[in-house]
Formats: sequence, C-alpha cells, structure tokens
Amino acid sequence: MHLSTKHLVPAMAAGVLALALTASASAAPNNRPQPSPSLAGMKILLSNDDSMQNARPDGSDGRGLYEVRRALCAAGADVVVMAPWQFMSGTGTSMTGSGSLTVSQRTALPAGFENDCAGAPAKGVVFGVCKSAAPCGPTTPSATPGDTVRLALRGGLAAKVGWQNGPDLVVTGANSGPNVGNVTYESGTLSAAIMAIENGKPAIALSSGFDPATFGITQRTYREFADFVPGFVADLKKRRLLTDEYAINVNYPNAVEGKDPGRPVWTEIGTETVLAVSYKPTGDTFAVGMGDCNTPGTFCRDEEKRKSDWAELNKGHITVSTATGDRSYTGNDDLRLELFLKTGH
Repeated sequence: MHLSTKHLVPAMAAGVLALALTASASAAPNNRPQPSPSLAGMKILLSNDDSMQNARPDGSDGRGLYEVRRALCAAGADVVVMAPWQFMSGTGTSMTGSGSLTVSQRTALPAGFENDCAGAPAKGVVFGVCKSAAPCGPTTPSATPGDTVRLALRGGLAAKVGWQNGPDLVVTGANSGPNVGNVTYESGTLSAAIMAIENGKPAIALSSGFDPATFGITQRTYREFADFVPGFVADLKKRRLLTDEYAINVNYPNAVEGKDPGRPVWTEIGTETVLAVSYKPTGDTFAVGMGDCNTPGTFCRDEEKRKSDWAELNKGHITVSTATGDRSYTGNDDLRLELFLKTGH
C-alpha cells in the first residue's frame, strides 16, 4: 500500500486509539464502580445538527445535546453551546459562504436542564446560530452544523464568552440516530466535528442508536450515553488521544434495562447501505423518499469492511471509529494512477 507521510500520521494515531480501546476492553468490567471523572478546567464547545431547541416531545431536536451538556458540566468542564438554530440533520458538510450569521443566546433553557452548568465559569451558555442579519426568530433559516463550529472557532467564542484561544475540545451531539455506514458522511454531527479538526481542534462526534420498536431515541439512551461521555473523554485526555489529526466518531446502542453495552469497541466506518434513498419520477419532478434495497433501480452497497460500525452497533456495542476531512484514496490503484500520470504508462 502506498502511504504518504500526510496519510501515515493520522493512520498511526488512529492505530494508537484502537490499541487503547482494546486495552480498555480487557480492563475491569463496565459495571464495576469507577471514580467520577474529572474534566476540571477543560473548555468544551458543544454543538450538533439537531438544533438547540429541544421542543419536540421525542427530543429529536436537541435533547441529546442538553444531556451531554449536563454530564460534562457535572464532571467539571466549562461548556459553551453554539448550535444550529433549527433542525439541520443530514446536511453533511454544507456551509454558508455569504450573507450574515446571527448568534442568539437562549435565556429560558429547557425544563430540567436550567441549572446544570450554573457553577461553571461560562455558566453553560447556549447560543443558536441562524442565517440572518437580525435576531433569530421562529421561522429564521438556520446556520448549518459546520457553520456553527467554524463561526465559534473563528471569532464567535472570543466575542461571546472571551475564549480567545478557543476550546480544548469540540463535542458534537448526541445525535438523534446513529451515524454509521453509508450515512456517516451525510451526517451534520460528524461534519461539524470534522470542521473542528480542520480548524485545529480535537473533536468527538456522538450519535445515539434507535429503539428498534419505534425508530426513535429513548430518554434512557440519551441519559446513559451522556453519562458515558465524561469518563471516555477523561480516558482519551489521559492517554493523549485527543488530536486534530482525526475526529472520533462514537455510536451508542439503544439502552435496554439490565443490558450493559460494555466497553467501547474499535470499528471501521462501514460501506453498507444503512439508509437507501429512492427517486420516483413524475415528469420532470422526482419525489425523494425511503428506498428498499430489494426494489430495482435502488442502489445499495454491501458491507466490505471486516469490523464495521453498523455491524458492531447492531450487536449492542458502543462503536468508535475515526474520520478526517481528507477523502484521498491511498490504496494500490492510487499508486498506479500516480505512476501513470508521472510516466504515461
């Protein structure tokens, strides 16, 4: 395999993370009492793609974000939220390149989350970002997930909370649904994390598994996942595995009473079509909807990875993989193409 130094450094760093997870998996069982993790003094920017509204009964528009905010502040972190004003799931890497973005502070926080960060220096302040030159309103178009992180790191946090050097870590999520297989790079949650590493900050993307009975995310899952996060961050920090070489993509399985997901497992981002999309024509118009891999004309891809995130998540494991914004191919065909361009043969 042909690997340039540019690709070798992230690959080696990801390998160290994989070994650390393997070692962690062989350590004490997950249900053994552990000391409370300390993230004292750690500045964390928290964002997502579900918005900071948390107004829907099912919590799909930001409940995961507030649960993670609660858990991180309880561990001593100084958390600031800067997230999309509206629900922006599935927007991937889309960005706003012109016009204006407005940052509006949320003063009345969702019930039950009002005082979670009261003792932190920044008080857990929550901002929503919209596409407007005026204050964000109920129908104002939202900034994208990538917009929120780029704005935060390129002046937003400095202007709003005085973080001149930015955060120590960017956390995105917890998303209302998994980001695995073919949907991973459509994810605004992961794309926001990638925007962070492209701006020199380590990042972790968090996504929650569905309840198979309802295809929604249970409150139990949001809560258990959030409680897992501080210890995981503390372990990564202790092992110096928080880096801007890659974003860490974490998926947590649907939480079930009496069933422990155990230690996180190392996975690869899979190739399998987790979500099939169909386009049904009526004249020049195509209706976009859910596809079925058994329907002719719907493109679906099989799993080609040895230990894919989707397969391991379906086994009830917490999955961990790495991603970067560099999609350069580095296999044997890459070398053949390079040689052809250099030699003409």
